[in-house]
Amino acid sequence: MRRKAYVPGIAALLAALLAGCTGGSGDGATTDDSNPGDPGVTSQAAQPGKYRTLPEPCRAVGNKTLDSLLPGIKEIADEVSRGKAYAGEATLAYDTDRKVGCRWKVESATATDHLFVDFERVVSYDNAVSDDSEAEQLFAKRVEAADLPEPAVSETPSASASGSASGLATASASDGASAPADGSPSSSASGSPSTGTSDGATPTDLQPRLLDDLGDEAFLDDELNSSGSTAQRRTVTVAFRTSNVIVTIEYAEQPTTLAVAPDSEEMQDRARKLASRLADSLGG
Repeated sequence: MRRKAYVPGIAALLAALLAGCTGGSGDGATTDDSNPGDPGVTSQAAQPGKYRTLPEPCRAVGNKTLDSLLPGIKEIADEVSRGKAYAGEATLAYDTDRKVGCRWKVESATATDHLFVDFERVVSYDNAVSDDSEAEQLFAKRVEAADLPEPAVSETPSASASGSASGLATASASDGASAPADGSPSSSASGSPSTGTSDGATPTDLQPRLLDDLGDEAFLDDELNSSGSTAQRRTVTVAFRTSNVIVTIEYAEQPTTLAVAPDSEEMQDRARKLASRLADSLGG
């Protein structure tokens, strides 16, 4: 009986299968030997963060911005002392590519102002966790530690309710309802309430909160500390994250007069403007 011809293609296929079973990978990929439950899975390191270095912190804030945040700086008569005040004081740093900061303190006739700016570059040492993810987790802990209050829910009357109220007022007037005897409007009809508070506390719309227009994520904290023997000191903190860098701004003011509380809205506005400039300089 004549034997069937041997097909070269089948021989090549068998050789390839045998090589695959007995040999290693020939495409240069490495297998994850640390995961015995899933052999042969190629490991891939997480992506590094966007930033590899940090800015020089004492030069990150311009003189014009310092003039706004620290009004007393322009009152310093001595040129050398004024120059030192603008220069600030760098915080101790062991690795300037990981964490740097700068402080300013200026006294004036009406108040003492403090400014602190801190940059931290987050690096993940876990190949499965990216620098950005590590920074995100760290920032979440910062937000939790700030213990921000729940956002206030403002209830706006519906159009129909407003219309009904207007109609009732018109009907009352037509039925002969009279205005107060002295002709003055009632307290409920007076202008909108003031945004300030009598005890210097932070108004509701300026309470500590998350910010959605700064970096990848951000929050603002506002704290007023006072004691019977010292003037009230307000500290506004703005922190934001852009990629794997976390920036923190602490802006504090303590008036020389006991009865005066620092203006919350003004301080928050100044701190947020600085934060926006720093975010722009980072490209975030």
